This record gives sequence, C-alpha cells and structure tokens, in this order.
Amino acid sequence: MKRPGLVKAVLIVLFLIFLIQGGLRLYRHRHFDVPVVTGPGVTRVAHLSDFGPGLKGTMADTLVYFLDGTEPGGKAILMSNTHANEPEGLLAALLMLENAVVEKGSLIIIPQFNNSAGRNTRPGDGYPLYFEIPTDWGLKTFRMGNRDASPLDQWPDPDVYIHYPDRQLLSYIDARNVNRTWPGRPGGPLMEKVTFAAMEIMRREKVDVAVDIHGAETMFPVTNCIVAPEKSNRIATMASLTVKAKEGFDSHVEPSPAGFRGLSHREIGDFSDTLPFLLEAPIPFLDQPTGPKTVKFLLDGKDPFLLSLAQKKKLFVAYDASGWPLEKRVGQHCSVTLEIIRQYSKKNPDRSILVRDIPRYAEIVQNGVGHYFHDPSRAERDRIYPN
Repeated sequence: MKRPGLVKAVLIVLFLIFLIQGGLRLYRHRHFDVPVVTGPGVTRVAHLSDFGPGLKGTMADTLVYFLDGTEPGGKAILMSNTHANEPEGLLAALLMLENAVVEKGSLIIIPQFNNSAGRNTRPGDGYPLYFEIPTDWGLKTFRMGNRDASPLDQWPDPDVYIHYPDRQLLSYIDARNVNRTWPGRPGGPLMEKVTFAAMEIMRREKVDVAVDIHGAETMFPVTNCIVAPEKSNRIATMASLTVKAKEGFDSHVEPSPAGFRGLSHREIGDFSDTLPFLLEAPIPFLDQPTGPKTVKFLLDGKDPFLLSLAQKKKLFVAYDASGWPLEKRVGQHCSVTLEIIRQYSKKNPDRSILVRDIPRYAEIVQNGVGHYFHDPSRAERDRIYPN
C-alpha cells in the first residue's frame, strides 16, 4: 500500500534535483562576467543608465566606453550584441575596445548593447551556454546569448507589439528585440528604455556616425552587407566599393526600408542628425537546416548541409568547404567600420575621426581573433571591467 507513495516521493525528489541542477547552470550563465581589459585609448567609462535613468538597477544597464582623441573632431558610436546570438559583433567591438587609440575626435563603444539578451539563452535550439576562443595566453570564455532580452527582465510579452511612435503593429516577441524598439522612450518597456538611452547619447554627444554590428544567416537575403538609409547611402557605397577593391571581400549595400519601423538603421537617422549603418556578416550557425549547434560550428562555420545547399545555389553568399570562420566575420566588421569612419571623415574634414591600432580583415584572418585580446591576469586592476 505504501509503495506507490514511495515511488511518487522518489520521482518528486529526482525532478527537484534535475530542476535545481538546470537552474544553477542558467543562474551561473546569467551572472557570468567576461573580463575586458580596456586599451590605452579608453579615456572614461559610463553606464547606459547615465543617459536613461530608467535602466538603473536593471539587467539591461550596460557599460559605455569613451575613447577621446587629443584633437577635437567628429564622433562615432559602435554598438554590438544587439542580438547576443551573433557573437562576431561582440568580438569585433571588444577587439577595438582593447586596442584602438583615437587621435582625433571620439569613438564610443557599447559592446553589450542588449545586456539582458547577452545573459539569456536558447536551450530549445541546443545553443551552447558558452564558447571559448584561443588567445596567445590561453582560452578566453564568452557567454553565448539569445536574440531577445530575457523574460526575467521584461515580461509579459504583449499580444501584439505596437511600435512607438509610429504605432506599426509588430510581432509580440519584438517587444524584447531591441532592434525593433528604436527610437525608444523613457517610460516604455525595458527595451525601449535601452534604445532611448542610446539616442540620448547620440543627441547629447552630437554623434556623427552610428554603426550597429550584426550577423545574419547565409539563407537570409540581407546578409554580408551594409544596411543604410538614404542619408547614409553614399558613404556606405564608398565603403563597400573600397573594401572590395582594396581588401578583396564583398559587403554590398542594402537600402533601409522606410516602411519597416523600429530598426536602428531607420530610426536613428529619422530621429537625430546621426548617420546610421548596420553591418551584417554571414553566420552559418543561425541557419535552420544545419547539423548540431556546437561551439566548433559557431567558430568555423562549416556545415555539410549548408554546403549541399550552396551547391544547389540556395544560399545568398558564397559558401564552400572552408565555411565562414569567425576570423573572416570579425575581420569584415573591423574593416567595414574603419572604412565607414574614413569615408565620413574624408567627406567631412572639419568633423574627421582618426583611429589607429585596429587590425583590418587580412590581419585578423591571418592572426586569429584571440591574438588581439589582452590577458586580464596581467593587466592593471583599474583597466579591467566586467561585461
């Protein structure tokens, strides 16, 4: 008579054990910080909540790094990890942060723009919680995030997300997609507070150029490109042509759709004087018809299913047995960002921005991404920040 009750008790205990173990792993991931060694060019560090007080004390608050030159000039802002399952943008931003020196003007870097998404995960798709890249001093560990902010930070999702201020109807999940909530508002949902704070930086600091770094599927038509609105199109075109001619890789220009609201490359330009650009590099890991979502696949971009599709001309980028390795993706982002800044400076000499010591595409492909990261254990304590 007691045996069924005993079995039930054992099953409950086992369930709780599995629940606690899984919960602990997610808790550790959410609170895992990646140490960043700020380079010689970093002159000050702020919080996004300094520009949007509604973020203070939330998991959406994040660090903002300023690299100010010794000469006055223009200003550029670089945002990455808008979608935290596109790590090439994060790595490109951190690489610049740890190495760049600004001689004229200013560079503002927000590496974990959607900090909540960077601490979220996607276990249903088999995403790894972390990935490691080799450096000259050992392995450096990074969190693997998700496309959308964590429901722990913004909940519940609406039945339909109504974009502010256009009132365009978007998918409910877009309420937690920070690249659907521009230009934001101080009293809106958490992700709108994030984009509002970024807009405040651009307005207060009189930022000239904004670059939002992403990755996109090889089966998605808007990939391997620079997305730009009309006001940014000439600079984007010149940057695209220059990297093609001088560095040998493609990054074509896609127009920003005027009828699709909430996007950084649309709203930043419409609601400020800043020229916006959004960069996409191909990331095979995000494609659906692939093998397991392993760390190796994330880093080398090699997949037999995608190779088969490429042979059938079903992809929107060139794809062969070499895949799309991380070095190529990060290298493209660094070169295109530098070229956009150079083209802007060439067109606006009175607001020029001069940045040095950022490696370009060929160097990163040759040396690897990890070569450019500094060892936190050997850095001065006041130069290390958690991200």
